[in-house]
Amino acid sequence: MADDAVASKAVADDRAPPAPKLAFAHCGFHCVDFPRMVDFYTRVLGFTETDRGVVRGFDIVFLSWDARDHHQVALVSGRPDTSGFNHINQISFRVPSIHEVLAVYHRVKDEPGVHDTRGTNHGNAFAYYFRDPEGNRIEIFCDTPWYISQPCIELLDLTKSPEAILAEAEAFCRTQPGFKPVREWEAETARRIDEHARGG
Repeated sequence: MADDAVASKAVADDRAPPAPKLAFAHCGFHCVDFPRMVDFYTRVLGFTETDRGVVRGFDIVFLSWDARDHHQVALVSGRPDTSGFNHINQISFRVPSIHEVLAVYHRVKDEPGVHDTRGTNHGNAFAYYFRDPEGNRIEIFCDTPWYISQPCIELLDLTKSPEAILAEAEAFCRTQPGFKPVREWEAETARRIDEHARGG
């Protein structure tokens, strides 16, 4: 009996502590043409340089749109020019509304070196995808008021007005599986996350 109690205590002591709640903060990636990439992210995407230096022999620039975040993107020199497969699937930035998505679209669409561009209606988000001058895929997106089952990848015509985009997207979403107000989905998901965190 005593041996069983000791064994149970040993098992309990070996269990990992609960996982902390994580929030995405920033990304950093190496660049082939470091000055060109710094220029693109500051001039075209509007990031502000918050710091600059050298780390382990590589130049590094810190960039942010928000004074509460020292950096949201860190650009680092030293990437070899392999001109092939890019291991970065995408880097995504949230903006408040479709107006800002369209503003980025108009700033970026004719920029030299930008390619593989497309507007996408995900139902729960409107997104503008493009590849920066070194082929990293960037997503600029805003949330919508709706949820539909994912994945959803519908063409989004970014030449249309914000009003037309919203009206057409809502009509489409109402025909899709799982349609509901996003706040309802968020409440359901918050319950699921809480249950999972508590081991449910």
